[in-house]
Order: sequence, then C-alpha cells, then structure tokens
Amino acid sequence: MTSRGGPRAAGTDGSDFKHREKVASHYQMSASLKSEVRKLNFVHLLIWLLVAAQVTVSHFNLVSHDTVSAPYQWEYPYLLSFLPLFSSSVSLPKNNISYLVISMISSGLFSVAPLIYGSMEMFPVAQLLYRHGKAYRFIFGFSAVTVMYLVMVVAVQVHAWQIYYSKKLLDSWFNATQEKKKK
Repeated sequence: MTSRGGPRAAGTDGSDFKHREKVASHYQMSASLKSEVRKLNFVHLLIWLLVAAQVTVSHFNLVSHDTVSAPYQWEYPYLLSFLPLFSSSVSLPKNNISYLVISMISSGLFSVAPLIYGSMEMFPVAQLLYRHGKAYRFIFGFSAVTVMYLVMVVAVQVHAWQIYYSKKLLDSWFNATQEKKKK
C-alpha cells in the first residue's frame, strides 16, 4: 500500500510501476462489451414487452379496439425475438461463443426481418395518414402507425447495436481462446 504523503520505500522514486501486472486488453474489452450488451438486452426486453402487451391486450379483447388497435402482422413473428434475447443473456456469464452466434443469427431472423417486413406492411397506411390525415387504427388516441414506427425506429437501432457489440464481443472471446491455445 502506498500513500501520497506517507513514507516511501527506500531506493525508489515512485516510477517503478511499469513492472506491475496489467489486465489483458481482451478481458477489459470483454467486460465493457458485456455491459453494453446487457443494457441493450434490457431495452430489447422493454420493446418486446410493449409489443407483447399490445398483442395480448388485443387478442384477449381486454380493452376495446378503439383504445388499443389490432396488431399488425409483423408483430407476431417479432414476438420470437425473445429467443435471441434469451440466448444472448445465457451466453454472457460463461463466455459461451455458440450461444452468442445463435443470438446474432436469430436476431437477424426474428428481430430485424420482422421489422423490415413491418415497415413495408405499414407504409401504405402511413402514406394515407400523412397525405390525407386519415388514421383508422389508434393506440390510446394516437395513430397506431405513428406509434409503431417510433417503436420500430428504436428497435432497429437496438438490434443493430446488439449485433455490432455481439460481433465485437465474439471477436474478443475468440482472440482470448486462440491465445490460450497458443500457450
């Protein structure tokens, strides 16, 4: 232990810190990327819960369709985006490469693909709304197409960052594995 004002070991001027051990860069990178992926997983879960709530409320007629409209077709396959969320969460504690790869692939299939389809599905309705000011579906008094496009914009960003950080994390884990094999 050292202190700034206390006694110093004889024969040193305090510049002998370069010999000390340092945490390897891939471990530092892994820890910071895991933190980012966990944050994105949390936001993904919130988006998923919003979509699941709309589908559930509409499917079971818990409130009138005037309050919460019927879901668009893309929302049903988007509910499968829980699978990449789950596999990503399972891969993080033990640095499981295979689960992270499954998460990245299934994120493209079950998260991004339904969002792309949904943007095409809702485009004619959005065009009608913005050209003529006519909306036929509502969510708590707001145009459903506007609300869902806002959700989609956030979701696309979250999924893009998830895939990006997962790829960086995968590279970090793979490099660590390769260094262990060399030794």
